[in-house]
Amino acid sequence: MRTKERGLERAFLILDYLCAAAEPKRPIEIAIGMEAPKSSIYELVGLLTAVGVLERTDAEGRVFLGRKLHYWGINYLKGFDVTRHARPVLEWITAKTRETSQLCMLDGDKYHVAMMNEGNRPFRISSDVGERIPIPWTASGRLLLGHLSDQQIIDLVPPKDFTFSNGGSIAPRDFIDSVRKAWAEKFFSFDSIADNFTHCFAAPVLDAEGTCLSTVCIVAPKEDAMAHYDDYRATLIEAGRELSRRLDGGDASSQELAAE
Repeated sequence: MRTKERGLERAFLILDYLCAAAEPKRPIEIAIGMEAPKSSIYELVGLLTAVGVLERTDAEGRVFLGRKLHYWGINYLKGFDVTRHARPVLEWITAKTRETSQLCMLDGDKYHVAMMNEGNRPFRISSDVGERIPIPWTASGRLLLGHLSDQQIIDLVPPKDFTFSNGGSIAPRDFIDSVRKAWAEKFFSFDSIADNFTHCFAAPVLDAEGTCLSTVCIVAPKEDAMAHYDDYRATLIEAGRELSRRLDGGDASSQELAAE
């Protein structure tokens, strides 16, 4: 029984590996990248391909995520309350700020954008939907970890993720302090780590127990962010509270918000 459990776990790890790689891979490349037994990876890739979860992409045997995952994803979204209720709230944020708005969540030990509503700027300065980003690099990450203890945060975040893409870094203790500050204020913003020109804003979406399920956020040009800081902050906090209420059954208030 344990052998079957290990096989199932490794099959999901193959899907995670390909999702993170964002490109087709040969089974040998997957085995090397995952540091897993080649025979096991070849067998699982064959099984996953046979049922349509993976698909071959070329004559050299590369495989990538299959269309069956797309069908599953569509049905997941039909019944997933957060994304179903989030769309009008994201549209309201964009209408109020002109900025691209996002719904962000955790995926294991990484942050990702689950939904996005494009702003009306001629260029986009936000992350792509589904892109997995180290938690300490994000404003949302501070809120998504707010319910965890210091030790749970240290255990969750890989040590390398405290080093940023621009070569800078944050000490784990300083990161935890920023988590506590964000959680106390139910809001966090900071200058983007990805570049020198943008500022990130995030507010939490809470469940009935007060745990942060997701965040609503925007990334704005730094000049506009400073000029409209109070308005952007108030808009996101109101949107986060509204989406929290809607998930708890408060549909009427969401309709009023979307109509403003």
